[in-house]
Amino acid sequence: MSAASQTPAELAAKTGVVRQVRELLGALRVSAVRSTLAALAGGIVVVIAITAYGQIELNSWNKPFYDAISRRDVGDFIMQVGIFAVIAGGLLVLNVAQRWLVETLQLKIREALVTDLVGLWLQPRRAFWLQGSGPMGAHPDQRMHDDTLKLCDLSVGLGVGLLQAAMLFGSFASVLWVLSKDFSIFFDGRDHALPGFMLWAAIVYAIGGSLMTYWIGRGLVSRNAERYAREGELRFSLTRINEHLDGISLAAGEADEKRRVALHLGDVLQATSRVVLGLTNLTWVTSGFGWVTVIAPTLVAAPLYFSGKVSFGGLMMAAAAFTQAQSSLRWFVDNFSLIADWRATLLRVAGLRQVLASDLEALPDGSRIAYAESEDGTLAIEELEVRAWSGHDRLDAGALVMHAGQRLLILGTPGTEKTLLFRALAGLWPWGSGTVRRPRGETIHYMPRGTPYLPRGTLAEALSYAMEPSRYPREAMVAALASMGLQRLAPLLETTGRWERELSMDEQLRLGFARVVLQAPPWLVMDEAFSAFDDDTLELIIDVLNDKLAHTGIVHIGSAGEAHDRLFTQVVHLVKVPDAVPEELRS
Repeated sequence: MSAASQTPAELAAKTGVVRQVRELLGALRVSAVRSTLAALAGGIVVVIAITAYGQIELNSWNKPFYDAISRRDVGDFIMQVGIFAVIAGGLLVLNVAQRWLVETLQLKIREALVTDLVGLWLQPRRAFWLQGSGPMGAHPDQRMHDDTLKLCDLSVGLGVGLLQAAMLFGSFASVLWVLSKDFSIFFDGRDHALPGFMLWAAIVYAIGGSLMTYWIGRGLVSRNAERYAREGELRFSLTRINEHLDGISLAAGEADEKRRVALHLGDVLQATSRVVLGLTNLTWVTSGFGWVTVIAPTLVAAPLYFSGKVSFGGLMMAAAAFTQAQSSLRWFVDNFSLIADWRATLLRVAGLRQVLASDLEALPDGSRIAYAESEDGTLAIEELEVRAWSGHDRLDAGALVMHAGQRLLILGTPGTEKTLLFRALAGLWPWGSGTVRRPRGETIHYMPRGTPYLPRGTLAEALSYAMEPSRYPREAMVAALASMGLQRLAPLLETTGRWERELSMDEQLRLGFARVVLQAPPWLVMDEAFSAFDDDTLELIIDVLNDKLAHTGIVHIGSAGEAHDRLFTQVVHLVKVPDAVPEELRS
């Protein structure tokens, strides 16, 4: 498959780690907290540098301290204990400062990253298009919440650890070189110089461990990525059950849902077991090197002591320096499981961002519905054809021009995709042909099939959505509720709740029309908005639309029942185009 024919999700999955990191860093550079991030990062570098200096001083302290013990010099011993207290106290202050800086940096990076992702996700129509972008569009909520949290924690933790390891190695490498610069091995009757052998021993020791760690644990990246995907599916399954408890309970579907959850849980456990196996195998290397490290520094430094080139205190100093140097070099060994986890999380977060930043509506060689502005007070639909998996649908009227206050009914013949036509008029489904000309600067209110979206908040926020409640006086809100027979809700306007659960289905539907009455938009486009109402409620809605919203132009898709003759001035049909299945949708 060529790059041109691949979806944004497929291209994102193949992006290298360097580009993914670069794109996320680019998002941080333009964030509102970029100055804070730079200050925190600079503070961490300074604190780590001072800490490294303190570690060198502490390492140097080993020699006089242990020499004082070997000489049984109590006075010098007490003085060295006092010096240790000063050095350790300073390092303690630095450790506390580093912890605060690191935690704050994690917090601010998360703020910047989540703000960036949510900003891209909630661009007009982008969240809707993301749903059809393949695996990358699955569970974006988890990627923006759980994965960004883990990515920020791991990135800062690993980054600070790597910086600290690099500085410590640079500091103690010179110590090891000085301690063993004159070292030689007696072989074949003469001495063979091996300057800096302790430094080379630390490097070889760490490289060997790193190579073994990578060879054993390289599969953890893909295993962690699979586990996170399965976790997202389980989480979505549980959330869906919680949102549809009434339907499940009424249908006695608990056993069926339990079976579905068990399947998802099985996938999670299977993916997790593969991660557990990988971590177990990795532990053979990491723990093995950890135990060898207990004695390795003394073994490497022992030739200096037995050759008489250093005292006992010098031996302890050399062993401590070797421990610091090789522990810095084996950072990769100690952190490989976390690196694999970080890489898997980076793939999910950076992949999501790349998809969000791409052209989500692009399809190879696919024609597009054109969206343009029309004259004030005019809505025009020209040669509109909507493409779907099942074929093409078109309006049997080639050109439609509506003026303010006019009402159009679109009836769909069997097999046509009426909801896709609604989405096409709203700009959510651009795949097809023709032109939709929407009036310049005039609001079009779109009412989808089923219950309206009710945000969690006050009833006033639900009624005025997506406008600010402060735009409408309370009297207007009360009147809008009363127009739809919802007078009982007026005292609850300032009450916060989950209204999709606290209101009946009929009340939610009527609240959707009360929202239209309150906002009084110049244009209203509806998808099968009347079929759920009884005759009395439908009569009430028709009266309101003809009276309070007489100036509003209306496009209704679907059957209208009693409203057919009383409300609509024009009727057109959505018909199937024979033998028309889009090539790009079949490929």
